[in-house]
Amino acid sequence: MALPPNFLDNIRDRISVSDVVGRKVKLTRKGHEFVGLSPFKNEKTPSFTVNDQKGFYHCFATGEHGDIFTFLMKTEGLQFMEAVEQLASQAGIEVPKATPEQQAKEKRKASLYDATETACRYYQRMLRSSEGRAALAYLKERGLSDQTIARFRLGYAPSNGEGLRSAAIGDEVEMEQLLGAGLFRKSTRGGDPYAFFRDRIIFPIADRRNRVIAFGGRFMGDAKAAGVGKYINSPDTPLFDKGRTLYNHAEARQACHDGQTLIVAEGYMDVIALAQAGFEAGVAPLGTAVTPEQIQELWKMHNLPHMSLDGDEAGQKAAGRAADRAMPILQPGKSLSFVFMPEGEDPDSLILSGGPKAFQETIDNAMPLDAFLWNREYAHAPTQTPEQKADLERRVFELADQIPDETVKKHYRSAFSQRMWEAFRGQKQKKSASGRFRENRGANHGNAPHARNPLGRRLRQEANELSRRQQQIVLATMTNHPTLFDLYEETLDRFQFDQDLDKLRAGLQKINSFVEVLDAETVRAHLIEDGMQALLDLVLTDQVYSLARQARTDAEEQDARLLLDHMLKIRQQDEIVGELGRRNRAGLNEPSTEEETRIFAMRNDLDHGEYLIGEDGED
Repeated sequence: MALPPNFLDNIRDRISVSDVVGRKVKLTRKGHEFVGLSPFKNEKTPSFTVNDQKGFYHCFATGEHGDIFTFLMKTEGLQFMEAVEQLASQAGIEVPKATPEQQAKEKRKASLYDATETACRYYQRMLRSSEGRAALAYLKERGLSDQTIARFRLGYAPSNGEGLRSAAIGDEVEMEQLLGAGLFRKSTRGGDPYAFFRDRIIFPIADRRNRVIAFGGRFMGDAKAAGVGKYINSPDTPLFDKGRTLYNHAEARQACHDGQTLIVAEGYMDVIALAQAGFEAGVAPLGTAVTPEQIQELWKMHNLPHMSLDGDEAGQKAAGRAADRAMPILQPGKSLSFVFMPEGEDPDSLILSGGPKAFQETIDNAMPLDAFLWNREYAHAPTQTPEQKADLERRVFELADQIPDETVKKHYRSAFSQRMWEAFRGQKQKKSASGRFRENRGANHGNAPHARNPLGRRLRQEANELSRRQQQIVLATMTNHPTLFDLYEETLDRFQFDQDLDKLRAGLQKINSFVEVLDAETVRAHLIEDGMQALLDLVLTDQVYSLARQARTDAEEQDARLLLDHMLKIRQQDEIVGELGRRNRAGLNEPSTEEETRIFAMRNDLDHGEYLIGEDGED
């Protein structure tokens, strides 16, 4: 929902940054600012500042920077509107109401929350009753403490659903709400509605705000004999979408923000056992393989969720489905990692037998997504003949080509090519009668020529100097023409900056995120305030301006845009040329398109200065 103009500013005017931050950080006034220990990093010397006049906080240790809304999102894992609602309530401001249709929908959902909360409390009481004695004993046998049972609000649904009906009447919850929340079902034989969960241990399922929206139930009898599922979940409702929901989402999100690794287990008991053992950032899909929507939710909590799966064939298949569903939505910095349990173990049983240390060892040996995919495809079929090798290459490149982000796709293709080269080189060495001699000769062949080739060293040095000059030009242009930030943020992502210059790149992007009115003078002032004067001196130089006059502050914006377009094209050409060179070294195919061949020839012919930037800003 779009917020009215100035609504956020009204909240900022009523609540200071120090008020919000002060609830989590002990602040000490120092001049016009407050200082304290960073909430984003363990430290002994304060590097965290809060400036109420400017309305932001800044952490010099980590580079985190933002306002009151950002702080809640970063430290409590809230979504933006959740942070707005919380701060608006604190400020005594009512969040604008939705349309009448939206209000009616929200009102109905609110009544369903009443129903699920009533049911949750009822199930909890029943677990401690005489009817729930067997269910409680089962949970205790599985090693759960009373504290853990209470924390996850575990319960029991008796065989007779009349108790829930009576509890609902006492809480003024009507049957329509019970039906809408999936707690009761209408009879197909004309009888009264009946309870959906009967004779089952109950696992409440909460949303990201920790509101109960559904339930999972484990059957207490012989499920097969009764013709029912051992585990069932609530049906989809206005509150609950099984394919988008994660069990223990709210608790895991906070644990991730506190620094824990996100673990995706297969079931309720695994998540609960993990939490009891100290691994509190655990979630689980709800009875199905993880969906693309759930993967997106995982990435909102952690850049690298660890998929904790059984080590048997079923676990391998589940891992394969998760990997395949992740490929079409991969993006820079976001991936999956795979943790396989020892044969016959799951997280719950492994922790019971070996303790938290045994499980941590599996986390420490997690397998990256690209390695898992390679191992799966390499083991799929023999690779002894040229045709078999070509088939492997086709399969892995088809996987990489599913990735929409060109940069990520490029690196996956490169990683798979490197693995093929290593695997096929290893096959050759095994077949050789003098394998060790050939291996040593191969190592010398790969390294020695560089060591004894002065021309090669000089060319590499020139290439590095050229790359650095390109980086300086891009950063100088962005610094002097900050109005181009939004148009060319992707340009910054496409460039691989040297370690020192990457700090300036991060500083520029941070300023673009949090400063509304941008001009070159303001940008430089913020960068200097953040301690980047020396980096600016490296970038804003006469040497840079002599090569690219369009980067200067007095250049026309259109000329600066042409320059950035040119620099991006250069980087794309470099990527293709690098790919060609790598494929050539790996003994793979020749250039596959006329464009690649043309660029390869052009790059060989161009002079460094002309390549960097022409007099008129064109290729």
